[in-house]
Parts: sequence; C-alpha cells; structure tokens
Amino acid sequence: MEINIQKEIADTYSLRARVYNTIRDKILSGEYKENEELKENALASELGVSRTPVREALRQLELEGLVNIIPNKGAYVTGITKKDIYDIYTIRSYLEGLCARWACKNITNAQIEALEEILYLSDFHARRSHFDQLVELDNKFHDLLYKASGSKILDHVLSDFHQYVERVRKVSLSRPYRAVQSSKEHAAIVEAIKKRDGALAETLAQEHMKNTIKYITEQVL
Repeated sequence: MEINIQKEIADTYSLRARVYNTIRDKILSGEYKENEELKENALASELGVSRTPVREALRQLELEGLVNIIPNKGAYVTGITKKDIYDIYTIRSYLEGLCARWACKNITNAQIEALEEILYLSDFHARRSHFDQLVELDNKFHDLLYKASGSKILDHVLSDFHQYVERVRKVSLSRPYRAVQSSKEHAAIVEAIKKRDGALAETLAQEHMKNTIKYITEQVL
C-alpha cells in the first residue's frame, strides 16, 4: 500500500511538472503571445489533463512573472519584456563569470573534450549560416559549462536564465556577424578554462554576456 501511495504522489508531481514545463516553454518560445489569454479549459484539453494541474501551473508561472492572473477575468501572458532581457543578461554576466571561474577548478577532461567538439561544430555551422544548429549548440555549450562549474545551484539558476531569453537568443544567433563572434568568444573562454586561468575565464565570460546584450540592444530589440 505504501509503495502505491508513493507512486501516486510521484505520478502527480510528474504530471504537474509536465504541464508547468509545457506552458512555460510555449510562453518563452513565443508560441503563447504577450497578453494572450490562457484559458484553463482550453489548456487542459490541449494537454490532455484536468484543470487542476493547469491552474497550479498558472499560479507558479505568475510567481515567476510570466503570467498575470486577474481575478474574475483570467490568466494572461506577461512574457519577457525588453527590460527583463537587459536585466537577465546583466545578472548573467556576473553569474556566467563565476561559473567559468569555478569550471577552471572542477571541469573534467571529458567535459573539455565535449566543449571543444561543440566549438568545432559551432564554427562549422556559423560559417554556413546553419542557424537552427547554432542555437542547439549554444544550448549544449552553456549547459555543459554550467555543469562543469560543479555547483548544482549555479547550474539551475543559469539554466533558467538561459531559457528565459530563448527567443531573443535565436534572433541574435540568426545574424551571421553575431553567430561568428559568439563562436569565437566561446572558444576564448574554453582556452582560458583549459589553462585553469580563473580570472581570465571569468573576465571573458562576463564580456561574452556584455557583448551579447550590447548587440541585442542595438540590433534586435
């Protein structure tokens, strides 16, 4: 009986997480547009669940600032504003620097090899304007770097921030100049990490974020 109860609890949590992550991903990707109403019945039908996990997901998303719930009216997409994007990249510049510094101490040889493979593929696709592949490789690069920091807390925080700016990252990496520059900046960060130069790796990672927000602010937003 106890095992069945634990399984039921685990299944319920898994369902809630799936509903929450699905709605969140569609907001961040732009599938659900800013100011669009998110109707519980429609979402429940779309996701094949009851209204309860949908309602709970919307409440959680409101806490994150992605949804605005108006009493007696409904839930509406808030999304990520221009100021949010600027703030996220500014905060990331410090945290990414810390991540690179810690990676110098904790990264494994296997992780370095994986990063170098990503760099090779990124350079290949950047020069051929294969933008979908670049976005995927950018995700892999940062995900691996976050894990190489050796901090699950830092990994979690930075992964969330990385997802929050998914739409604007796709636009930025679709521009040939920025795609090539981003690839070069990644390569410099990896070289500093390979030399175990924490100070340099931190500086380069911070500059990478600052260059990104500068380009996005001037060319995208």
